[in-house]
Amino acid sequence: MSDFETVAKVGDIPTGEGRAYAVNGTMVAIFNTDGEYSAINDTCPHAGASLATGNVEENTVYCPWHAWRFCIQKGTWLDNPTGPINVATYSIRVQ
Repeated sequence: MSDFETVAKVGDIPTGEGRAYAVNGTMVAIFNTDGEYSAINDTCPHAGASLATGNVEENTVYCPWHAWRFCIQKGTWLDNPTGPINVATYSIRVQ
């Protein structure tokens, strides 16, 4: 049995954007940056906004509600990288 769940096809997520998908009961934001895909928890820990709808610049997504910044590869809260507020990351497999 595979640990991966198919949620989208290559091309479903435009470059420089994200999309949210339900994966095993969790909303996951998947981002495409120049053909490289990253996945993090879709919910901003600050106020619950969907990170998939945020503005993406390089490896950073800006929360659409309050502009908190998160690394889309590591889940790190970039406004305070040593702080306790990070989002979960998930492995991606492209076939």
